[in-house]
Amino acid sequence: MNTDKEEPEKHLGTTEFIQAKEKKKRHANDERMEVDTVNGIEGKAKPRVISKKRRNVEGGEQRRVPVPAHRYAPLKENWMKIFTPVVEHLQLHIRFNLKTRNVELRTAPETSDIANLQKGADFVKAFICGFEVEDALALLRLDDLFVETFEIQDVKPLKGDHLSRAIGRLAGKGGRTKYTIENVTKTRIVLADSKIHILGSYQNIQIARRAICNLILGSPPSKVYGQLRNIASRISERL
Repeated sequence: MNTDKEEPEKHLGTTEFIQAKEKKKRHANDERMEVDTVNGIEGKAKPRVISKKRRNVEGGEQRRVPVPAHRYAPLKENWMKIFTPVVEHLQLHIRFNLKTRNVELRTAPETSDIANLQKGADFVKAFICGFEVEDALALLRLDDLFVETFEIQDVKPLKGDHLSRAIGRLAGKGGRTKYTIENVTKTRIVLADSKIHILGSYQNIQIARRAICNLILGSPPSKVYGQLRNIASRISERL
């Protein structure tokens, strides 16, 4: 009878070591972001690197930003301040559609990055929310800025005079309370009736929102100022 002997498995008797594949290490410089301040708003900016692969958009992608009636006049006055950075810096096409009452942004053949379209839409939305053009421009220059919107009713259901007093507590005498929160947290705040818009980095928005919520819930401004001073001192110690 012929019995087929199984061949011994390879590499069992070898004394050679097989070198493991090296894992690609992520350099710290790749994810490095520099903290920068634009017009009093703090955020992080990535160093501009000219990449070989450009994410061009072949099809004309579009974004529409609706404009409420009370923002027509400010939009008309500041149109050139909005138009210039969108066309020159982001290399997009922009127009105001009189029929639909929308600001329309579209990619152009020379648009270098598809992300510019969303940046432009966020910039226009920030202005429509009530922010100054100079403050909204920070969205184009810094990378980790956001606009958060919430209503006083989301924090505490208030009506009539109680709602008016809450808005007054947020603004303060001559806008002092609002300016204090803005300067300490390095954000920008817009009080639009019962709506509140905050522009800033994620961490700074949370600090500003906490202070605003405390004021809505009835905390005296002096107590909120004390909490903000403590937070500001902690941030300065970290830096």
